Amino acid sequence: MSLHDLHMRFWQELLERPSGPLAFRFILQPVMASFLAIRDGWHDAEMHHPPYFWAIWHDPVTRGARLREGLSAVSRVLLLGVGMDLVYQIVRLHAFRPLETIVIALALAFVPYLIARGPAARVGREVMERRERESLQPGMRPPTPANPFGRRR
Repeated sequence: MSLHDLHMRFWQELLERPSGPLAFRFILQPVMASFLAIRDGWHDAEMHHPPYFWAIWHDPVTRGARLREGLSAVSRVLLLGVGMDLVYQIVRLHAFRPLETIVIALALAFVPYLIARGPAARVGREVMERRERESLQPGMRPPTPANPFGRRR
């Protein structure tokens, strides 16, 4: 089998996955990863951290630590994705394709996390600043707790 044939099979099998068995994971995993990104983005806003993707892209000193932080946050979703893709491969392909498994797991879990965390932090900062401004005005209601998603430990 030539390299071209392997490349064509790789892309064909990846593109067939959403229409095959276990297609619900194409919704489930990104939603779970986005929820975790919102939680962590809110925590970034509380801690006054720079936006996640920007820090990874522009700050080589903290890049490794921030990537490990993100991967550990979505590790369960990644493992779930790997498990579901392995089941798909057994049921549909009757073969094991590790590279395809890694690509699918990262695309469905880590990429949505990477995309959603920064905007969640920006929204969180804006909400916290607005609450702080409102709490300084006389006659306004008392401030509510800052994080509706619970603290990350």
